[in-house]
Amino acid sequence: MRKASTTARITRIARAMTKTLLIAIATVTFFFTSDLALPQSAAAYPYFAQETAPETPREPTGRIVCANCHLAQKPTEIEIPQSVLPDTVFKAVVKIPYDTNLQQVAVDGSKSGLNVGAVLILPEGFKIAPEDRIPEDIKEEVQDLYYQPYGEDKENIVLIGPLPGEQYQEIVFPILSPNPATDKNIHYGKYAVHVGGNRGRGQVYPTGGNTNNYVYNASTTGTINKIAKQEDEDGNVSYVVSIKTESGKVVDNTIPLGPDLIVSEGQAIKAGEPLTNNPNVGGFGQHDAEIVLQDATRVKWLIAFICLIMLAQVMLVLKKKQVEKVQAAEMNF
Repeated sequence: MRKASTTARITRIARAMTKTLLIAIATVTFFFTSDLALPQSAAAYPYFAQETAPETPREPTGRIVCANCHLAQKPTEIEIPQSVLPDTVFKAVVKIPYDTNLQQVAVDGSKSGLNVGAVLILPEGFKIAPEDRIPEDIKEEVQDLYYQPYGEDKENIVLIGPLPGEQYQEIVFPILSPNPATDKNIHYGKYAVHVGGNRGRGQVYPTGGNTNNYVYNASTTGTINKIAKQEDEDGNVSYVVSIKTESGKVVDNTIPLGPDLIVSEGQAIKAGEPLTNNPNVGGFGQHDAEIVLQDATRVKWLIAFICLIMLAQVMLVLKKKQVEKVQAAEMNF
């Protein structure tokens, strides 16, 4: 009797373990299958990490997402026509000014010149003009620049860069306006244009980690016990700043080559205080503008209306002169 009871208990345990294992396998299978069948866009921002780029580089708040990695604020300007006719090519000039004497920290910690880049968010239907439509005078300004659409269905969002900042503080975009006569989704009217311009490397990677173009702060309060250099398997050199807390615990802060250390061994430091200088000399800025897609027929009618008004004014002046002559003749009579 006791043996039968033991056997039944083992059978129940085995069934429970089998059921749990099947549920785990089903859960894992569902997790991976749902990712393949219904992929979701990640919330990371930089376009250059295309696999994690958002659907649009402009947030609902109006901020362009480049500002999440390029933390310093710098000026950016854009020059575009006030109005354009349909199916015509015009140029948009994005200005990214900075002091060309400045040098940034490169990935390996050395000093180099700043690169620039820009994102231009145009209204729906506007896009980079095909090469055979670009006028010769604009071609001379564009040269061999490569413009990249934000996505296959995002031709109105254009990216460019990185480019050498010494040569491209002004970037020319050749734009082709849409034609409402051939595309019923396009309408005449006023539209908003948004531009973002960056100079220099960012301070945050797409994964959220800090680059070496960033100020590093102490992770805890204590006394700097040791500052040592280390080299990994790939040959990358970094500093390790060891901070000894009041409890005797030693906390290591790893700092890559690039920023300069501003602390020394034996120095007391508080959590959040900088261990390095801020090597960032670049930054990001954005600007908003407006453009009108103008109907040529409306312009013609406007010109005709102005001519009619001018003709009416001339006729009124002539009529007034005629009345004055008649009045003068009657007085003399």
